[in-house]
Amino acid sequence: MSQQSISLPLTGMSCANCAANIERGLNKLAGVQSASVNFASEKAEVAFDPSQLKLEEIVAQVKKSGFDVPAAHVDLPITGMTCANCAANVERTLNKKVNGVIGAAVNFASERASIDYLPGAVTIEEIVAAVEKAGYGAIAPEEGMAGEDAEQAARSAEIRDQTRKFIAGVVFALPLFVLSMSRDFGLLGAWSHAAWVNWLFWALATPVQFYTGWDYYVGGFKSLRNRSANMDVLVALGSSVAYIYSVGVLLAPALGHHVYFETSAVIITLIKLGKLLEARTKGKTGSAIRKLIGLQPKTAFIIEDGQELEVPLTRVQRDAIVVVRPGERIPVDGAVIEGASAVDESMLSGEPIPVDKREGDNVAAGTINGQGLLKFKATRVGRETALAQIIRLVQEAQGSKAPIQALADRVAAVFVPGVILIALVTFAIWWSVTGDFVASMIRLVAVLVIACPCALGLATPTAIMAGTGKGAENGVLFKKAEALESATRLDAVVLDKTGTITEGKPAVVDVVHLDGVLNTSDEVLKWAASAELGSEHPLGKAIVKAAREQRIDLQDPRNFEAQGGYGVTADVDGRRVRVGKPKWFDGSVEGYDASREAVARRQAQGHTVMVLAVDERVAGLIAVADTLKADSKEAIAALHRQKMKVVMLTGDNAETARAIAEQVGIDEVFSEVRPEEKSAKVKEIQSQGYKVGMVGDGINDAPALAQAEVGMAIGTGTDVAIETADVILSSGRLSGIPRAIAISRSTMATVRQNLILAFIYNVILIPVAAGVLAPLSDLPVFLRQLHPILAALAMAMSSISVVSNSLRLYRAKIQ
Repeated sequence: MSQQSISLPLTGMSCANCAANIERGLNKLAGVQSASVNFASEKAEVAFDPSQLKLEEIVAQVKKSGFDVPAAHVDLPITGMTCANCAANVERTLNKKVNGVIGAAVNFASERASIDYLPGAVTIEEIVAAVEKAGYGAIAPEEGMAGEDAEQAARSAEIRDQTRKFIAGVVFALPLFVLSMSRDFGLLGAWSHAAWVNWLFWALATPVQFYTGWDYYVGGFKSLRNRSANMDVLVALGSSVAYIYSVGVLLAPALGHHVYFETSAVIITLIKLGKLLEARTKGKTGSAIRKLIGLQPKTAFIIEDGQELEVPLTRVQRDAIVVVRPGERIPVDGAVIEGASAVDESMLSGEPIPVDKREGDNVAAGTINGQGLLKFKATRVGRETALAQIIRLVQEAQGSKAPIQALADRVAAVFVPGVILIALVTFAIWWSVTGDFVASMIRLVAVLVIACPCALGLATPTAIMAGTGKGAENGVLFKKAEALESATRLDAVVLDKTGTITEGKPAVVDVVHLDGVLNTSDEVLKWAASAELGSEHPLGKAIVKAAREQRIDLQDPRNFEAQGGYGVTADVDGRRVRVGKPKWFDGSVEGYDASREAVARRQAQGHTVMVLAVDERVAGLIAVADTLKADSKEAIAALHRQKMKVVMLTGDNAETARAIAEQVGIDEVFSEVRPEEKSAKVKEIQSQGYKVGMVGDGINDAPALAQAEVGMAIGTGTDVAIETADVILSSGRLSGIPRAIAISRSTMATVRQNLILAFIYNVILIPVAAGVLAPLSDLPVFLRQLHPILAALAMAMSSISVVSNSLRLYRAKIQ
């Protein structure tokens, strides 16, 4: 079964129940393998089988649920078509083979393609490439609205519409409230009790009820049509009860004398204000994504036919020669071919110190060039750049759900029906006890409008968005919200040595010639390097590099064979050569016993010793040292301050491993661990009751990364390790580990605070609105008889308090 994943931006949601409705509808579609909707980020992450389901059907389902998917539109001139079948071919290609195209229509007569697409899923350049691959041409616009701009425009339009409705609410509700309250407090003359005044109140309240509040009726209807109930249902019910009762009094005075038009109008206006403030505040939780997107320049300078040209970023192709002047942002990933400079890579690593770049070094899109002029060859462009990958990872993490959110989701599913039931019970009890219909109705309205499912729905995802954004700013990329939560439970961290604690760039520091086989230390290096020519191991590469730096002629090895975890064997110039760890030679080759002391002496210095044997006789020793990363010692000290047990796993010998462990403060060492044994060692530590975070950078670390509760990959490591891991430390530094743990702890603390705020708010204020404090005569009247207007104000502020608490994460100091 094939699988395709897509992230859909959504508009129109008002609470967590809306998200649940969309999620439920999507999961019912045949072909959808999983669907998750995040209310805070307003995104749907959908995995589906494209052979069973089209993207347009997914979008149609969202719209059927009563919500919308912001899409972009482009008209592309098509070249190369000769008949109507050509147009059909292009149309079929766009609709069936381009992930992200919602619908495309190609007109042969006008030679244009009209395309609706999801900007977050596909770019115009990819659409053009698909047309060209089909055998035709497409002319892309020089400039157009970027995908993220299209989505932002849709959200901005929605906010503008809500703002207009709020302003209309204020214009009508404010004079209505002032006049009504002034009449109630006897501040106006007898004229205010004339019949026509109530009709004036009706005239002022009606635009608020059915223009400012129309969205609540529409949203409530859609929700009920989907056999659910959301916040809109509560607001529509609460305001309508007050409004309809007041209309009844106006048309049939026998029902009573007091109207409550100001109550319904102010409720709607206050809640509209709350939703506007919530939308604006909630938008700040996604600021990390916008910052990352803003790091990419719109244009680039390239060398073409010997001339320097400024072109749109979309025109930069792989292998193009790009020029970056001092102070400019690097537009795409590449390899320096000319010049030297220091580059600010803090957007990738979170580290403020610029990194020196010269010929042969790699540069990344979004980083800032220092004082030198750089020319580089583009190696990754568009969606392939490191910056684009970071943006994708952060978006996916922000769209995912943490396990702790499941509790809030379960509560939200029954919340609104439960509140409606409480409101009806409240009305029935008060009416039966007091016989006062109006007072009982006011309590019913207060219960309906004070309940806030939004606070519950926003508690977890806004904190997750802020936490993952904070992580991205500090060089820590959480791939899923689950990893963010799991990292808080860690109490042991397992570190690979080479490339993790050390730089992973070992160098030969000593070559020892042993009498009896070869004549000089240069010959020892020559034979060892010749055998290692076929090796991919860092130690083997270090030996080869040392030989070439001394301009030693090497022989091509034959019958090369790597002995996993031990070393290599090969035939060199007709002789059998073995290079590897000392224990591989113990008792199996002649002359090893005589070399033991020399091996031990160098291992005690923290060197890794490789033994060379020629024709099963020890010929020499090569000592290799790998320098510690500058921040390894401080990072491990920071982990200890976080109450972590720190363990080192290495394939190196016990003496060398112990020497390095003592230098950096490791608690426990597992040495001479073969690659296939690493995951078993992690499992062994877990069996002792520890929750383990595994940190590594190589292919052989992947099984251990998968076994650990949280796998952390050094961002400079292999693709396999990065794909397997849950967290990526893009800086390549160990300081990212305590930083990741600190961010996860701060984030989950904020989640718990938010959930407590949301639960306490609803658990305390719903009973207050129902009148449980009425018998306590010493309390203020406004608490004993909570007016619906105060209830609406409290509801408006509840969500904002939760989102604002999440935003504090951006200001938190991460050690």
